[in-house]
Amino acid sequence: MALQDVSGFQDTPMSHRWNTPVSLSGPMGDTTPLLDMADERILGWGRFKSSERDGEVPLRFFIPTPQSSVPFRCDNRHTSLSSLSTSSSPPTRRPFPLCHGTTTLAFVFQGGVIAAADTRASCSGHVACPSAQKILPIHSHLLVTTSGSGADCMLWERILAREIRLYQLRHGRRLSITGSAKLLSHMLHPFKGTDVCVAATLCGWDRCGPKLFYVCSDGTRLQGELFSVGSGSPYAYGVLDGEVRWSLNEQEAISLAREAVYRATHRDAYSGNCVDLFHITAQGYCRRDREDLREEYHRERERERVLKRGKEKSEEDKK
Repeated sequence: MALQDVSGFQDTPMSHRWNTPVSLSGPMGDTTPLLDMADERILGWGRFKSSERDGEVPLRFFIPTPQSSVPFRCDNRHTSLSSLSTSSSPPTRRPFPLCHGTTTLAFVFQGGVIAAADTRASCSGHVACPSAQKILPIHSHLLVTTSGSGADCMLWERILAREIRLYQLRHGRRLSITGSAKLLSHMLHPFKGTDVCVAATLCGWDRCGPKLFYVCSDGTRLQGELFSVGSGSPYAYGVLDGEVRWSLNEQEAISLAREAVYRATHRDAYSGNCVDLFHITAQGYCRRDREDLREEYHRERERERVLKRGKEKSEEDKK
């Protein structure tokens, strides 16, 4: 696919039939891809203007179709909503409720972007994995912190990485962080109201400097300098709101992120085990060694003992 796009070759109608998934084919055997932006420029949220630059290969997206009672594209404009709802199959009941729990955070400072997350993956009340990877690299200058359903987050992270890589092959340049956030938001928007659960924070560095975006599975896209997502985010915000500032140095920023994740895991049952820390600069991202949060707990207890001994000593001196 990438080679065809870069070389400028176009699929024939016969190859469209074999290369297009059934779920993306039109009604009555129409083999035109629903998401071929070169032909229709329609992606469910409006029309896009086609590029007028000579020789530019059109941009295509492949997006899984949402499992909804209303089809993504319906040629029969007079179909009633009642007939659509009756023709759809009843939803499948889950064997247990999905309880999403995690703590992820990211903030901008003078040295770049710090991203941190715990490593506990939970399934209802069960700790499914104590060493999950919740910060996923997209390329050397872009990371994504993930919160929500693990399968959904992994799927959309791979889709985003593929589309950004194809964009780089087609255009000879890397997609900006702002463009990456818009792309992910546009791809997720058709799934609004479905069971897709993705809450991602895009942390990166491009020509404009450090950037931070929050993207949700309903299509929400927010830009900011501090984000914390997950069930432990209220506790993390309690630490970050009063301490994050632009003038932090690298060591202070790392210590603050570690402290925020520790405080969140101390109170949130769905967060815990270890902490992953990433630092993104103009040279790319750097991953620090995974740290066990029990070590942070013992360090805090030691600090409390030192403070207590100092207080007792000062009281004895006063006497």
